[in-house]
Amino acid sequence: MQDALFIGSQIYRGSRYGAKHPLSIERVPAVIDLCRALGWLPGARYRTSPRAKPAALHGFHSERYITALMEAEARQKVSEETRSAHGLGTLSNPVFPEMYRRPATAVGGGLLAAELVARGGVVFNPGGGTHHGLPDQAAGFCYLNEPVITIRRLLEMGIERVAYVDIDAHHCDGVAVGFHGSQQVRMISVHEDNRWPFTGALQDDAGGAGFNLPVPRGFNDDEFAFVLNEMIVPTVAQFKPGAVFLQCGADALLEDPLSRLALSNHSHRLALRALRPLSPRLIVSGGGGYNPWSVARCWAGLWAEISGQSIPQRLPAHAQQILQGLTWHRKAEPGPDLIAQLSDPYRGGEIRSEIRAGVAVLQGRLQAS
Repeated sequence: MQDALFIGSQIYRGSRYGAKHPLSIERVPAVIDLCRALGWLPGARYRTSPRAKPAALHGFHSERYITALMEAEARQKVSEETRSAHGLGTLSNPVFPEMYRRPATAVGGGLLAAELVARGGVVFNPGGGTHHGLPDQAAGFCYLNEPVITIRRLLEMGIERVAYVDIDAHHCDGVAVGFHGSQQVRMISVHEDNRWPFTGALQDDAGGAGFNLPVPRGFNDDEFAFVLNEMIVPTVAQFKPGAVFLQCGADALLEDPLSRLALSNHSHRLALRALRPLSPRLIVSGGGGYNPWSVARCWAGLWAEISGQSIPQRLPAHAQQILQGLTWHRKAEPGPDLIAQLSDPYRGGEIRSEIRAGVAVLQGRLQAS
């Protein structure tokens, strides 16, 4: 696909939230290196992300918060007042050297993606998808809310309706805050039930803008396909969006340490494949994902799907070396499939009654709307 573009930046390379933090792993650099090793990422397809300026961030975040975030990076410390008011310098959102520049670059990538899809096409911004950031606070490893700012830019450009689909294991609470009650943005989130941030209940419609489906532990590929075909696709199609934003957090995969879902990376590619025809514009982002091997493989597979590449049954040796070079503070060793293959084994199973019931509730809402 000649309309497919990838957005990355050197700022992600070697950037760490802290030695023991879940985001102590390489994610975006591993995807870039893996895709280049496979010959999938020529220079013509790659764009370097700019850094969003403070004025662009003020559309959602308060000026005092952005000032506090910039000062925290410059000083590499925060006061108790700043920690309490803005959630900076916490275990989840610690002080680290690129704590402003890195998320501002992710937002810059989202804003660039919006500009690049203006006339149609699909753009992958794996550093984006930071869906927990709140107007005046950092939350859930997210200092800035890239999806909200990117979608706001799409609306400013004259795109009347945007569908936001989130398949991260965690509910998109910050996006729900940003577009509560909106008639221009429809939010669809499939996330683990009883998982932080403990928002996004089935009955929560975000003022009419949201369709939330909490799913039980062990959520499998057959269940995902059912949800995708019976709820996600019809809900997006009925909205007739001018753009779709797909947040592809990799923490819904079986190997992830911060959820108890059981998807394979087939489900992420299936979602992408199903949503691509529903709008002339598609932005795909990363999100959660805390196992270095499963994240790199999942997001590289997304780029293969976006750019029309064939995934080999077995990775060549030079691509395997990229995965073998990844490290994890948990000292876990990847199984051979996480090194030699890009695609996971399909992880099907029973479609449980609580998932069917939840989908039926949301189908009823859709029919009534």
